Amino acid sequence: MNLMLKRLGIPIVGGAMAIGVATVGPFEGKRNDAYRDPVGIPTICYGYTHDVEMGQTKSDAECRDLLKNELGNALAVVDASVDRDMPDTRRAALASFVYNVGSGAYQDSTLLRKLKAGEVREACNELSRWVYAGGKRLAGLAQRRATERALCLVGMQEGGQ
Repeated sequence: MNLMLKRLGIPIVGGAMAIGVATVGPFEGKRNDAYRDPVGIPTICYGYTHDVEMGQTKSDAECRDLLKNELGNALAVVDASVDRDMPDTRRAALASFVYNVGSGAYQDSTLLRKLKAGEVREACNELSRWVYAGGKRLAGLAQRRATERALCLVGMQEGGQ
């Protein structure tokens, strides 16, 4: 599991924000000009979708700021949703997930219900189900979810919570 993270260049130390940026950035990719994502939503930079209009352009610095701000918001959602300490790797994995699917989908998810119930391994395993966009299984989402799942499970004993 950690070998996969190492191969992808994702650190398992350094704080949730650093781990999250290393996870989200490569999977989202960066495009400075607005484009439509796989389901047609206007998007810019690292998968940013709020108030994006086709024809918009952002600088590299603006894209980095958007990524850090949105990832910070996603971390805040994760931290507010669970009343227990979590390792930074798990927080980063869940923040990457929230960044991608949105806080509403996360709040309504079986993943969060299991996490709140203390079923941590089962909650992390739920990430593998979120590989569809527009009704189609996307290879990029499958790879992202495998990485998030690996981060989520870092440090867990085999067979334990």
